[in-house]
Order: sequence, then structure tokens, then C-alpha cells
Amino acid sequence: MKKLIAGAILLGASTVTFAQPGCGVGAMIFKGQSGVGPHVLAATTNGTFGNQTFGMTTGTLGCNTNQAVQSMAMYMDSNVDKIARDMSRGEGENLDTLAVLLNIEAGDRDTFRTLLQDNFAAIFPSSETTSGEAVEAIVSLMEQDQALAKYVAA
Repeated sequence: MKKLIAGAILLGASTVTFAQPGCGVGAMIFKGQSGVGPHVLAATTNGTFGNQTFGMTTGTLGCNTNQAVQSMAMYMDSNVDKIARDMSRGEGENLDTLAVLLNIEAGDRDTFRTLLQDNFAAIFPSSETTSGEAVEAIVSLMEQDQALAKYVAA
């Protein structure tokens, strides 16, 4: 019985750890809800049905197949407040980390920082904005920018 419980805890922890914010049926069900509870429930839903893996492989269910975007999403999930602070200023270590995770070339980093600072209110429309919503907004803005679109193409 102890092994079964330990296995369930390990499975649940791994599901939460590798979840991509804003991706899969779980993320769609709990969209707009913030906090640990909805995130865990979304990740558990995705893990239970195995749909996030499918979505990430095929680029469906709100999942982006771009590895760099997935890395940025995972970083955003853990550092959203710090990133928001840097983004509002247009500079900072956390903003630079996003650029590195997205493989943005040095020559395009000023464009990236300016785009995010100029659109801060669209990326973080409220204090309740989740990291997944912020990632979706960043990707959308980058897709519309001629110089930055190549970094978020799936």
C-alpha cells in the first residue's frame, strides 16, 4: 500500500513539474484561474488523460511545439512576478533570461525588450494574470513582429 501511495505522489509531482502552462485540456478547463490549486488540477487533468503530450507533439490543445517557448513558459511559471517587474522597466536579469531561453540573437534583444515594455499592459492586464496567459500574450506579440516572429514559429 505504501508503494502505491508513493507511486501516486511521484506521478502527481512529475505531472505538475512538466506541465506547460496554458496547454492541454486541463489548462482549457481551468483557464483564467490563478493559484496553485487550479494549476495542480489542470496538470493532473492533463496527466490523467495524457492529452498534453499529444498536444505538445501535434501543436494542438493550446500547446506550442517550439521547445524555446516551452522553456520560456516553464521559467515564467516560476518567476512571473520578477519578470513582470523587469518587463515594466524594459531591462533586467529575468527579461534577459527570457531572451536567452527564446534563443533571441543579441541584435534582436533590444527589439524584444522594447516590445515587451511597450505592451506590458496587454501582457499583464491585471494583477491576476497567470503566467500561462502572459506567455500566450508574449508569443502573440512576437508573432506579429517581423523581426521576432522567427523565434516563436513552431
